[in-house]
Amino acid sequence: MPQIQEFSTTRTDIAGISVYELASQFGTPTFVYDASVIQQRVSDLAQFDVVRYAQKACSNIAIVDLVRQSGVVVDAVSAGEIHRALLAGYKGGPGEDGTPQIVYTADIFDQMALDLIAEHDIHVNCGSPDMIAQLAERVSGAHITLRLNPGFGHGHSQKTNTGGEQSKHGIWFEQLAECKALADNAGLTISGLHMHIGSGTDLEHLAQVCGSMKQAALEVGPSISVVSAGGGLPVPYNSSQSYMDLDRYYELWDEVRKSLESEFEHSISLEIEPGRYLSAESGFLLTEIRAVKEMGSNRFYLVDAGFNNLARPIMYGSYHPISISPRNGDSREDQAVIVGGPLCESGDIFTQEEGGFVASRQLPKAEVGELLVIECAGAYGSVMGSNYNSKPLASEVLIKQGEAHLIRARQSLDDITRGEIIPS
Repeated sequence: MPQIQEFSTTRTDIAGISVYELASQFGTPTFVYDASVIQQRVSDLAQFDVVRYAQKACSNIAIVDLVRQSGVVVDAVSAGEIHRALLAGYKGGPGEDGTPQIVYTADIFDQMALDLIAEHDIHVNCGSPDMIAQLAERVSGAHITLRLNPGFGHGHSQKTNTGGEQSKHGIWFEQLAECKALADNAGLTISGLHMHIGSGTDLEHLAQVCGSMKQAALEVGPSISVVSAGGGLPVPYNSSQSYMDLDRYYELWDEVRKSLESEFEHSISLEIEPGRYLSAESGFLLTEIRAVKEMGSNRFYLVDAGFNNLARPIMYGSYHPISISPRNGDSREDQAVIVGGPLCESGDIFTQEEGGFVASRQLPKAEVGELLVIECAGAYGSVMGSNYNSKPLASEVLIKQGEAHLIRARQSLDDITRGEIIPS
């Protein structure tokens, strides 16, 4: 199990490169990723037969290429993510070991996705019964995976709970026999099962999935050759949170795998599908303090990044560690501060709790022009960026072997309006 890092309210560098050097070279706001953290998180999961990256967490093609070079295959939830995976060097169809390099996981097909799936021989993880017949119309004799909703779910927020009756995700577990008949009639083979009940889930709830998976696999029968534990591995965003006991988690799934291998008399591949776990701790949102304001008893640091860059606080009330980079490196005493962005929205606050309640944070005294770093921002950060208030998307930088590489240029104002047309 990884060691929980100590979060400090002062930061001078990211992966050995000065915060001020990074800001000078790439500007603010900028997402900065430490490649070594991603590589370490990949190695944490080496017990599993297959690690499949849920690229929706952080889908810059340089990050996707990095995990590919680390021996990880990839999940795609849209035509755009299939396109990204192909640009990053993945191929359609199975790899040398028979494992699909790209798996399309979704609850529907749109026409663009279905076209790419047919063109590139992309394996499909069906999240709705309707997808089975729709795939058969385009692809004959394919092997498919079913994503099942086991009837329960869990997550760090109700909005990240992907199981149970209120979730739109997956095939309801009571429809498995129906889906098996649909696949048989369509000439498709159900060779895999997948369950994912939510993001930021604890071991107790994830362990429940094991029993549901075993029952479902036995119902489908010996055509099953792959079971996927899904994702949801938690990442500690503060000192009160902890990592999953990965050894224990693997043991639970390995017991399921061995039981199925005994029943079916052939080997079963055990996959895990991390997204946040691989990328969250690698990422930092580097931003500049542009105003220090006193509002009654509250002090605000207003920075040049907003929820157009990092939406997790406003969406889920998510906590992110925050640090200050004093310009002269001196020691400062802490004070209660609310950190907000530049957007014309009262909810543009990084130190808020679920429900939109504004909270303060103990941070060092700081001045306009000094830098502030929002940490653990590598998952669901840049990928959820928007042009709200006509703000350009932030640049992205990857630090690899001590060198900083620009992996996405900051949008220009012309980039924002490209494609818009005033009718004559």
